[in-house]
Amino acid sequence: MTTTSDTTRRRGSRHVLPDGRPPAAFEMLPRAGSSTLDAHEGGRHDDDRAAGAVPGVGPTASRPGAHPPGAPLMPAGRRLRDLLRASWWRTRSRELAETGKRLQRRSEERFPVITHLAERMVSVNIFDSATRVAAQVFLTAVPLLFVVVSFAPQGVQDQLADSLRTMFGLTGAANEQLTDVFGGTSDEDLENAVGLVGSLMVLLSATAASRAVQRLCKRAWGIPRTGTRIAVWRWFVWIAVWTCLLVVQGPVREGFGVGPWLGVPLTLLFQTGVWWWTQHLLLGGLIGWLPLLPGAVITGGAVTALSLTARFYLPVSLNKAVGEFGAGGSVFVVLSWLIVLCVAVAIGLTLGAVLAQQPSLARRLGSPVPERWAQQAGPRPS
Repeated sequence: MTTTSDTTRRRGSRHVLPDGRPPAAFEMLPRAGSSTLDAHEGGRHDDDRAAGAVPGVGPTASRPGAHPPGAPLMPAGRRLRDLLRASWWRTRSRELAETGKRLQRRSEERFPVITHLAERMVSVNIFDSATRVAAQVFLTAVPLLFVVVSFAPQGVQDQLADSLRTMFGLTGAANEQLTDVFGGTSDEDLENAVGLVGSLMVLLSATAASRAVQRLCKRAWGIPRTGTRIAVWRWFVWIAVWTCLLVVQGPVREGFGVGPWLGVPLTLLFQTGVWWWTQHLLLGGLIGWLPLLPGAVITGGAVTALSLTARFYLPVSLNKAVGEFGAGGSVFVVLSWLIVLCVAVAIGLTLGAVLAQQPSLARRLGSPVPERWAQQAGPRPS
């Protein structure tokens, strides 16, 4: 006769005692140390079960991902309170600043030219400088045009009008306005209206354009404001030479009657030489001729390309603006085109200065290299 303590029977898949009570949970689980199985139930030996609870199993067992007993629970709002702390933001900002510095150093090592060009363009403030130059040139060119018409010989006036027509491709209403400026009023009446005092005032105010271009050249080369000797005569010489060059623009553009196949290369050489001389004059000779050549070539190419496209854009825009708004409509078209042209000039001069100051090219051209760039490139070979 069997006792209640050692007799079990099956109900489904569970072991229960005869009185219906299930045995303890730890009695149903085998101990990890035993490997012998009971033949009739596939479990562990009774002596293994009686030895005690199995480590790692039971109500206090440690399971992956389970919260350890007795440990304090992290409240849901603790992370939110961390985000509201000033120390947390200071730590994150320091980490971001360090990451940015590492990326900057890495980019300077891999792409030094692009990095230096971006820094120089930010210091030059390309669009602001170009807009100022364009505004000064526009305010200078219109009064200076009336002065030339009032005092220049008739042959010079006709040549200037032809150059303007060739440069901008003027037709229709815009061409009629230009004809009225040069031939609508007699020279005596216009000379009396302008006068000698008015001409001098126009010439003095025209120096604002040359000073704006000078500031652009200084910023492109990273020269401080006190680094250029002030020579007023350079401003007047620049205005006089550019006025004379404007008169011969038409024949050069047409290749002196040969055609565009000669006119385009001549225009490129012409613009390159003009901007090469402009930098040297307005910088007061602080930079040698050879270092100024890359910027002159880039700027000359950009100005030549824009001048060729202007013959397709400006005539249509000017005629439409004059037809809708009258003579005042041409102001917006010409000023917007001047801004685009001055932006190209500012980018060309800045890019040329950055290329000329790169240590590899500076050794050949004799360019002044900024101290920080020289330290990055290392000592020059003797």
